[in-house]
Amino acid sequence: MKPPRLGIAMILSGPSGAGKSTVCNLLRQRNPGLCFSVSCTTREPRNGEVDGRDYYFIDQKNFQRKIKNNEFVEYAEVHGNFYGTLKSEIIERVRAGKDVLLDIDIQGAFHIRESSKQYSLLEKCTEFVFLGPPSFGELEKRLRGRGTEKEEVIMKRLETAKSELDHWRDYDYLVINKEVEQTVKDLETLFDILHKSTKRLEDSGFYT
Repeated sequence: MKPPRLGIAMILSGPSGAGKSTVCNLLRQRNPGLCFSVSCTTREPRNGEVDGRDYYFIDQKNFQRKIKNNEFVEYAEVHGNFYGTLKSEIIERVRAGKDVLLDIDIQGAFHIRESSKQYSLLEKCTEFVFLGPPSFGELEKRLRGRGTEKEEVIMKRLETAKSELDHWRDYDYLVINKEVEQTVKDLETLFDILHKSTKRLEDSGFYT
C-alpha cells in the first residue's frame, strides 16, 4: 500500500493581462477534483464575478481583522486594493492529499515563497508557475480588451507589467499563454508530472 501523498499547491501568477483567470476557469472546468483557493480582496467585483467563487469581497475593516488574527498565508496591496490568501484555503486540503490551484499576483507569490521557508508543509507542497503572454503587445491588447478600466488604470498596469515580466526567472516553471486550450493542456501535463514527485510522500518507506 502506498503511503499518503500530500497535495500540490500550484501557485499560478503573472502580470495583469496574462490570462490567469481565463486559464484557471477552464482548468477547473476540465478537472472538477482540483480545488481552487479563493482569495480575499477589498476591490469591487467586476462584471460576472461572484462572491465566494471568484473572490471573497470584503471591506477594509474585515480585511484588517483577518490580518490581526493571522488568517492569511500572504497578503498585499495591489493597485490600491488589498488581496490575501487564507490559510484555510490551502493547509487542510493539501494535508488531505487534494491539489489546490492559486491564482495570485507576483507580489503575493513572493510572500508565499517566504512563508514556505517557515512552514515545512508549504515548502513541500508549493510549486510556482509563471504564466506569461506571448508578447508585451498582446498583453496590452488583452488589458484594453476588457473594457472595464479607465485609461490611467490601464497605463499603471502596463507599467507594472514591464517589471513583473522580468520575474519569470524566480519561478519553478514558465508557461506561455498563447492559446488557452493548449495552456490548460500544458498545466494538466505539469500536474501529472508533479504527482510523481517524491517530496510530497510521507517519510515512511514506500516498499515497506
